[in-house]
Amino acid sequence: MWKKISFSLFAALLLFACTKNAFTGRKSLNLIPTATINQLSFSEYKSFLSQNKTLSSGKDVDLVRRVGKDIKAATEVYYKSIGKQAELKDFAWEFNVVDDPNTVNAFCMPGGKVVVYTGILKVTQNEDALAVVMGHEIAHALANHGNERMSQGLVAQLGLTSLDLALSQKPAATRSLLMTAAGAGAQLGVLLPFSRKHESEADEIGLYIMAMAGYNPSEAAPFWGRMTQSGGSRPPEFLSTHPDPAKRSDTLRKLVPRAKAYAKKYPVPMSSKHKG
Repeated sequence: MWKKISFSLFAALLLFACTKNAFTGRKSLNLIPTATINQLSFSEYKSFLSQNKTLSSGKDVDLVRRVGKDIKAATEVYYKSIGKQAELKDFAWEFNVVDDPNTVNAFCMPGGKVVVYTGILKVTQNEDALAVVMGHEIAHALANHGNERMSQGLVAQLGLTSLDLALSQKPAATRSLLMTAAGAGAQLGVLLPFSRKHESEADEIGLYIMAMAGYNPSEAAPFWGRMTQSGGSRPPEFLSTHPDPAKRSDTLRKLVPRAKAYAKKYPVPMSSKHKG
């Protein structure tokens, strides 16, 4: 009897906690309040910037912030058009560049906190490819992939319980999960791997938002090809859990017409575009 009741409560909670992706329609488990994850994300992001060589000006900073501003504008136009602008109310966008030519990486923490390493700019080579990278990373945040990972971790490691109870009974384990969801951990900026499902979803969403921002989605497949080759016999850690390169390129090419259709359906006002 009690087992049946417990299972019913479990199922009800999972149903209540499921959210629907604004682009793909995929449902995911999100047990953690957005405000909780964002609070940690913002704090850790500030700490990260203070501990790394963050550039305050220069052509790389101008480039990253210009592309970031374009993608932010496109995202806001899209979410407003589909009546889901409330999903962005807790975002506090920031776009920063870390001067590290040996690190081929970029990331976006929950709430729109973006970091691009100078090392990846050698591979992007042009503004459209940078939009591919930033669109992909921002897509992880828009799709709540961090919350989904955190929620799965709570269920698997701590049992299905309230966050407050988990924090009081197992603070170290819970904080570790929260830090992972916020893009932190042993080495901030080097996230525990997203699943290939998450990576493929971020590819798709990223392609749509970079196209809506006025960038060329056809640059996605060539960029990922360069990324695969940039590490020689050992591709960058950035690619460790990403989809098979050949399949990825094929999928991205097939998605280009759909991305261009998004750009036509949800045009961003010209005043929001900064390419030039």
